[in-house]
Parts: sequence; C-alpha cells; structure tokens
Amino acid sequence: MPVDSLPVVRIKPRRALPFFSRHPWVFAGAIHSVSGLPQTGDQVIVRSHEGQFIGYGLFNPESNIRVRMYSWEENRPIEEELFVGRVEQAVRLRTELFAGSPQAKACRLIFSEGDRLSGLTVDQYGDWLAVQWTSAALRRFTDPILDCLSDLVQPQGIWLRTEKGIKQQEGLNLNDGLVRGESPPSPLVIPDGALEFEVDLCSGQKTGFYFDQRDNRQRIPHYLRGDRVLDLCCYTGGFSLHAAKAGESVRVTGVDSSASALEVARRNAERNGLADRVHWVCEDVFDFVEQQGEAGEQYDLIVLDPPKLARTRGGLNRALKAYVRLNRAAMRCLRPGGTLVTCSCSGHVSRDDFDQIVAQSALEAGSEAQILERRGQAADHPVFASCLETSYLKCTVARVFPTELTSE
Repeated sequence: MPVDSLPVVRIKPRRALPFFSRHPWVFAGAIHSVSGLPQTGDQVIVRSHEGQFIGYGLFNPESNIRVRMYSWEENRPIEEELFVGRVEQAVRLRTELFAGSPQAKACRLIFSEGDRLSGLTVDQYGDWLAVQWTSAALRRFTDPILDCLSDLVQPQGIWLRTEKGIKQQEGLNLNDGLVRGESPPSPLVIPDGALEFEVDLCSGQKTGFYFDQRDNRQRIPHYLRGDRVLDLCCYTGGFSLHAAKAGESVRVTGVDSSASALEVARRNAERNGLADRVHWVCEDVFDFVEQQGEAGEQYDLIVLDPPKLARTRGGLNRALKAYVRLNRAAMRCLRPGGTLVTCSCSGHVSRDDFDQIVAQSALEAGSEAQILERRGQAADHPVFASCLETSYLKCTVARVFPTELTSE
C-alpha cells in the first residue's frame, strides 16, 4: 500500500512525547483518532495531534497496545527487510556476547522490545529454537522472520510457545507445537555456567528456562557464608545447584509448588553429581517459609525468586503486599548477618518499589537490611533505552541482621 494511503493514528494533545522519544507502545488511551478501518497487522502512520509525523507501526484493534511502533524514519515504512535486518542484528549481538562459549547455543536470541522487535521472543536451546509471539500484528511477518532465523542459526527445529492469556490480550489464537523441522529430544540438555540442565522445551514454564538469571545464579557462591541454603520458588534447580556446587558441606533446600518442575530439578541434581546436597520440597512457598520461621529454622543464605506477581498495573498493590509478606517471612528465617537474594520479574514493580519492599519487609521482620548489590537481567536481555520497561528483572542482594537493642 502506498504510504500516502496508509491509515493515520493521531495522538491526543500532550501525549506524543514518549513516541517522539521512540517508545514502541501506543496504548488505546493515548489515541485521539484513527482514519479508515485498519485491521490487525495493518501498517499505520502515527502523527501528533498537530499532524507532525512520528513513525510507522502495526495496528491491532483488539489489543490495549493499539499500535506497536517499529520505524521512526519517514522515508522507511515497515517492510519485511526491516524485521529481517533486526533479526540479523539480534543474532549478531549474541554471537559477539558469547563468542567461543557454550552459552552461544543456550541464550535468549531475541528479546522483544530490547531488540526493537516488539512482540517476539526467541530462545536458543542447542540446535532448537523456542519462539513466542506476544503481538498478533507482528505475527503477520512470521515467514520472513523464521526464514531469517533458519538461515542464520540453522536449527534442527523451531517450537512455538504461547504465553498465558495472550488470546485475551491480543486476539492471538495459537497452540504450542512444532512449526519447522524436527521435534526436540527429551531430555534436551544445555549448559549454565559449569553445570548442565535439562530443559522441557515443549511444556516447561515460559519458553523452558530462565536465561535472564544466568549471571545472578553464578554470583551465589560469592555470598555464601555458612552451609545452609534455602531456595524458594526453585523451579528446576537453577539457584539451588549453583549454591550446592559451592562446597561439599553445603546443604540446600529447594521449594516449589510444581511437582513436575521438581522432578526435573532432581534429575538436574543427579546429572551434576549434587543429589546428596539438595533436598526438594513440593509445597506452597508462602506456607513453607512462614512455617520455617515459626519453627525457628535459620539459613545462611535464602534465594527468593517468585514468578511474576504483578501481571497488570491494577494488580500492583496486591502484588506489593505479597512481596512484603514473602520477604518478611524469609528474613525471619535468616541467621543474624545472613544473606537474602531476592528477585522480582514483574515489570510493573519498579526498582524504587523493590527497594521499598526490602525496607518494609525488614521493618516488619524486626530486622535491618543492608543492600550489597542491585542486579538485573543478563546481557542477552538488553534494555532498550527508549523503553525502560525492558529493564524488568530486579535482583537485590542484602545482608539482614537483627535491629540493635539499646538500653537507657
């Protein structure tokens, strides 16, 4: 379609600044008017209320993110070549980051907005790729994107993973399954530092493994003073096994509510020769850690890495209370001077919010906390400077000790 005939999305007065600054999400509430009747995946021109050109995007009338922006150059409308070029840039970045390392074939290959491909996530697991679409509009470019990935990576197979609730959010009706090549083997084994992990590419959480915590997992031994570790929401044992690897005397308790995840964790422990150092518990983590505190159990280091607790802005207050409850209970189970490694993958929870969670939790636990490190996601999850929501992972390392008692 000629550029002159593209539908025009006009932004409300005083709402255009983020889009001039190249933020990729135009929410329905920021839109003043739409010319024509663009359908899902149709290209539109985005203009300010005064008519000034902002950029080109893909429209979706069923999504609250009504337009996803991909080009801010007036002479460069959206075409297949734009997406192919960005896929190439994303793959090149990982090649440079992990050159000569086993992680080159065990990483996040495309990180949606972080790689200027809003609505697409791709993970590489050895010779297989896991693809996840979170934009019905971008999915119209499936073939050229997958063709490019196939040429660059030459995977044996590409498996489609879908995100919970995506049909309601985007009108995107997809089912998990093989889209190209051969199905992945079971088990599929990948490296993570000096360890190896089984990945359930077909039915595990998210796309199968949490690459974003790679550097944080490997940091654990640095903070381990003593030999008793508690890993809450341990999933398939990432933090647990990196802690257990730190020494023969270390004993780890890994807790998760998913029996299937713990079964994989057990196999991972056996695979790495660490089965005798880890005890797995299938239980609700809130109940477990509170019971441990009531029983007077104490640990030298506790890892707290819950799933996303704030999925929407409307659920933020409830999520903040849940974070405080969980962190407070964990702090009560630390020996004096013990280390808490606490995380949040909820994008709606800001870094300042998370600092306040740590402070409030310590106050309610009758403790004080010193923040030793504020960490984030691994480099294969780059933060796009114009979309700070891509800086979603917070990992805070804190020393926790009892409040000093003074006598008059």
